[in-house]
Amino acid sequence: MAKTPTTPPQSDDTEVVAGKGRATPTRKEREAANRRPLVPSDRRQASRLSKEQVAAQRDRARVGMAAGEERYLPLRDKGPQKRYTRDFVDARWNVGEILLPLLVLVILSYFFQGSLAWLAETALIGVWVVIGIVVIDGIVLTFQLRKRLAAKFGSMDRGVRWYAFMRAIQLRPMRMPKPQVKRGQYPS
Repeated sequence: MAKTPTTPPQSDDTEVVAGKGRATPTRKEREAANRRPLVPSDRRQASRLSKEQVAAQRDRARVGMAAGEERYLPLRDKGPQKRYTRDFVDARWNVGEILLPLLVLVILSYFFQGSLAWLAETALIGVWVVIGIVVIDGIVLTFQLRKRLAAKFGSMDRGVRWYAFMRAIQLRPMRMPKPQVKRGQYPS
């Protein structure tokens, strides 16, 4: 038997590349590439970048909470019953919303002396009347809410009534998370 050459003929313009075309890096080279210093060389730049990242995260969380996104809400606002409660309270007119502006007017009425002193007394009596109406409205709110939550969820979580009452006495623009429904648009 005669030995024949086994090398394939190659054309001048094509080149055969075997493998991945580069040498496998050694462990030492890989570790050196992954190594980062514990303290950055430019500490001011690193501090600035860190502050920018934290500020961007905080801004995303603030916008997400205002929009009512579940993952950005604090624990007291999370859950389907709390969402339903927020929507129910935001859909109705609440007497408690006028309480804070009325208290400001009472404080201002105490600045009047002399012949207008009766104004402060009348305003104080008016505040106590409004507080009584707010309590009655809160009781009605919690009974309505309990009935609706029992129909939808079967039971009511602990603290939902107080959550509803505290939301009802806040001014609508100051509520957080922001109201997601318009007045009269009750949740189903």
